[in-house]
Amino acid sequence: MKITDVQTHVVQAPGRTLVIIVVQTDEGIVGVGEAGLQRRTRAIAGAVEHLRRWLIGQDPMRIEHLWQRMFRGGFYPGDRLIGSAISGIDIALWDIKGQALGVPVYELLGGRCRDYVQCFLQPGYLVSEGAPQTQDLLNKAAASGDPDATAELAKRCLEAGHLYFRLGPLAEGELLEPREAVRRLLAQLRAVRDAVGDRMELMVDLHTRLDPPEAIWFCRQSEPLELFVVEDPIRSEHPAGYHEIRRHVNVPLAAGEQWSSKWEFRQAIEEELIDYARVDICIAGGLTEARKIAAMAETHMIKLLPHNPLGPVCTAAALHLDLAIDNAGPQEVVFPPATMLPDVFECAFELDGTRLTVPTVPGLGVRFDAEAAKAHPGEMTEPPHFHRADGGYTNY
Repeated sequence: MKITDVQTHVVQAPGRTLVIIVVQTDEGIVGVGEAGLQRRTRAIAGAVEHLRRWLIGQDPMRIEHLWQRMFRGGFYPGDRLIGSAISGIDIALWDIKGQALGVPVYELLGGRCRDYVQCFLQPGYLVSEGAPQTQDLLNKAAASGDPDATAELAKRCLEAGHLYFRLGPLAEGELLEPREAVRRLLAQLRAVRDAVGDRMELMVDLHTRLDPPEAIWFCRQSEPLELFVVEDPIRSEHPAGYHEIRRHVNVPLAAGEQWSSKWEFRQAIEEELIDYARVDICIAGGLTEARKIAAMAETHMIKLLPHNPLGPVCTAAALHLDLAIDNAGPQEVVFPPATMLPDVFECAFELDGTRLTVPTVPGLGVRFDAEAAKAHPGEMTEPPHFHRADGGYTNY
């Protein structure tokens, strides 16, 4: 079997721009993958085009060999951009291999470790699931940080079967003053804990928006709330900063959604600076690299919380990884598989309540309709550009 083409399709879904990578073969087997860095689509397409020139004619079954050549073959090591391009291609190669051998991808990764994958979902999923009466609560919780509205929203999530409830610091438009934002966040978290007791796990995503002293102050204030995890309190460029946080706080920490390879995870794992590795399979080199990061983490009793802000292909890749490793935590799902462009994506798995079911078809379990995707052309978008009161930039 030989690779005959590698195509990039930029597709606009509600709330996300998806970069879908399709790998075609001379035996008619087609693999589908997804690349991260959704707002830098043209850069990813250019990187894929560079890789495509020599991938054509290669054996798609030699996944590890092709990964090494993609990551190292440009002389300069892969980064987030190259890592995203590699991720999309790598996931598609695993899809091809599973189809060629007639097994789901998780069987190729070592076989199934569990019967389903537990998820944590966005509170807004309640609204999309036909509960419009929660829209006002969602608006108050998300826009103003109203503690009472947030607590009521958490109670409705609990009634709907959610096991996890996640919050983050709120901005005022594009103004974000970290100390003010985390004070509002703490008020929300205390109201939720009072409302639901220990019946839900509380999660916080600080989105790399704090400096180490601010992160330490927040984490110490939150310790009585018994949080499940605090994600990405500081900028990803400074993993050594977790040494200082670890010295002063007693809350579980997660990081890694912006790291692009096992090399960037190495210090945090080997020095046990985090409790959960937030691997983004569509940035950090695909399933090939994610499986290695999972093995590294397992030797230090660190679980994975795969980052998944994207579409059905990213969800499928994370699902297969979660099924095949022992140290998987709950899986992030922002867009449940059947809700995003069902005319473009057909999934062999579904969200059953708050659990992802096990696909049994060969390959990844996602079919991409390139013709239907033409009705959803991708757009160039930007995230909010947050600033502090003095005009200085801060992370989104």
